[in-house]
Formats: sequence, structure tokens, C-alpha cells
Amino acid sequence: MLCVLALVRMLFTNPNLQWDVVAAWFFSKSILLGLMRTLQLTVLSMLIGIALGVLTAVMRLSPIPILSSVAWFYIWFFRGTPLLVQLIFWYNMAALFPTIQIGIPLTGPTFWSGDANVVVTPFVAALLGLALNEGAYMSEIVRGGILSVDHGQNEAASALGMRSSRAMRRVILPQAMRVIVPPTGNQVISMLKASALVSVTSMPELLYSAQIIYNRTFQTIPLLIVASLWYLIVTTILSIGQYYVERHYARGGRRSLPPTPVEKFRRRLNSLRSRMSPKEAR
Repeated sequence: MLCVLALVRMLFTNPNLQWDVVAAWFFSKSILLGLMRTLQLTVLSMLIGIALGVLTAVMRLSPIPILSSVAWFYIWFFRGTPLLVQLIFWYNMAALFPTIQIGIPLTGPTFWSGDANVVVTPFVAALLGLALNEGAYMSEIVRGGILSVDHGQNEAASALGMRSSRAMRRVILPQAMRVIVPPTGNQVISMLKASALVSVTSMPELLYSAQIIYNRTFQTIPLLIVASLWYLIVTTILSIGQYYVERHYARGGRRSLPPTPVEKFRRRLNSLRSRMSPKEAR
């Protein structure tokens, strides 16, 4: 308790924190634009990562050797190399492939070609790095969720005449969501914070926008506090959303749902009133 009080006292009394500078830059245009780019990267990367995760998880569980091998290699490579290295690689991809071509491999015709420096912009490089890395982790989360569903569910779907793809979509995945959703919520929060790494590609997201300002004004600590406060605000909102999504998918797994924060507050308030009412009666 004393440590907490000392920390609070330091936050309010240390002049080096420069809370007036924090307030001046908190809603500045450059910071808000960086925040918007961070949210955009987080949403797009997670959508692509979830799609890749579902696809590779199904491929990994496939009885076809080539599909399971490709999925295993993808997961092995992108989970085995640091995200920062992947981002730097995508940003410098023009050094390896100066021209990007789309067509039939080997002897086939080329349908489209373009300069890699023009195609792979800092935003595209950041999106590729974050999404492909996230897809590898989401694949294992989805695979664990699928394996948690009793095998008899798949047999029952087959007995009803469902094809394996429809059984996966209509029977297996909905039940696996109870296991998939909690770690996916954590991955969304991790993705928001991991997006700060794209500052190495000169992508002006939240952290890089703060860096640009304090490199000019030399107000390093206040600008880092501004970025940290925005990260805390967004992660708090995401955590609340995660709680309600988990509560939604837990409806079929337990007889009574856990109380929401509002319900907990009302219960405590009613309990406090009931304790105080006998005293008032006296």
C-alpha cells in the first residue's frame, strides 16, 4: 500500500513528468492521426490473421499430406522468427525482388508486374508483417479450439449427411468458439501493442508520431506518456469488449452467466444499502 501511495505521490509531484505538456499534445492532430493508423493496422492485421489462422488450422488437420505440410511450414517459419525481423524484411523486400510479378510460374505468361518500392509501401510492409505473423499464432489457437470439440460431433454431422466442410462451418467451429475467443481477445490486445514495432519502417503510427514530435521538441518523457495513455485507453476498451464476447459464447457452457461489471456494482450497492438501513432504523 505504501508503494502505491509513493507512486501516486510521484505522479502528481514530479515536475519532470510535465503534465501540462502531456495535456497540450494529448489531442494534437499528429497524435490522433497516429492513433487512427494504429487502430487501422490492428483491425486489418487481425482480420487477415484470423482468416489465415482458420485456413491453416483446417489445412493442418487435413488428411492430405501436402496441405498439412504447407500449413506446418508456414506456422514453423513465422512463429520461429522475430516479428521485428519480419517487418524489416518486408520493408526491404525490394532489395531481394526489385520487380513483383503475377502470372503462371516458370514458363507461363505474366499478367501484371510492378516496382516493389511502389507496391510495398511502409503501410503494406507493416500489414504483411503483422498479419502473416498473427496468422501463425491464430492457427494454433483455432486448431486447439477445433480439437477441443468432441469427435462425436463430427460423426453426428456426417450421419446427418453433412459434408466435412459444412460440418466444420456449422457444427465444429461454433462449438470451438468458447475455446478460441479468450486467447483471440488477448491476441487483439497484443497486436495493438505489437503495432508499435512498425515504427522501424517509418510508418507514422502512434509511437512513431510521438517520436517525431519529441525529436523536434526534446520533450521525450511527456510524449511517451501521451502514447502510453492512449495505448492504455484502447486496451481497456478492448478488454471490456472481450469480456462481453466471452460472456456471449459462454451461454451454452454454464447454467448461470457470470455477472457483468454493472451487475456487480449494483449488488455491492444494494448490499451496502442493506447494511446501512438497520443503523438508520435505530
